Amino acid sequence: MPVGVTLLLVLAVLIYFGLLQRVVDRMHMSDKTALIFIGAMIVGTFLPNIPLGRGLSINIGGGLVPIALAAYLIVTADSGEEKVRSIIAAAITGLAVYAGGRLLPAEPETTYLDPLLVFSLLAGVIAYIFGRSRRGAFIAGVMGILISDIIYAFGVAGRPVGTAIGGAGVFDAAVIAGVIGVALCEFVGETREKLQGGTAKAEKNRNMASSLMNEEGEKNEDR
Repeated sequence: MPVGVTLLLVLAVLIYFGLLQRVVDRMHMSDKTALIFIGAMIVGTFLPNIPLGRGLSINIGGGLVPIALAAYLIVTADSGEEKVRSIIAAAITGLAVYAGGRLLPAEPETTYLDPLLVFSLLAGVIAYIFGRSRRGAFIAGVMGILISDIIYAFGVAGRPVGTAIGGAGVFDAAVIAGVIGVALCEFVGETREKLQGGTAKAEKNRNMASSLMNEEGEKNEDR
């Protein structure tokens, strides 16, 4: 079973049992909506590709559905700033992945790590840095991989090379990149909240101690 499909099935189970409730909520999606998109991506990967002409086609589960999901998340974003930031982050991620593919060897036997994992990690980290929010990081991670794939498909001179946009490897990379971007946002966000909570608590204790000392000093003066 493809890595992307396996990962989506795991996410679907976690969402169904409410273990990712807060993450889904922060992406402004309901559990039902998230499961519908996940189901559509999984089923779509097993459907025939849609021909686009000149030897180029697009995979439903790895191309059309992720694009529709990214569009949905952009449209439902809280502010225009977040919408623009997500789009820019996706473009930067796509160009970075494309450049990485041109500079790094793509054959598994020439690298210590699977190129799929390398490009997924690259996209996920860049998506987190520029996306800044869980929703933005997910959009940038998924669309970054697809944008790089589209660039490869059409070539620098705009000539299709007979590939399927969002094919098996790209589908896996897009899912992994999106998950990595959101996971980094969640981890860093949680860590920051705990640190801020600890700082706020310490500050509160200091203020209470200072207030008690002032009250004690005022009582001594009254005496």
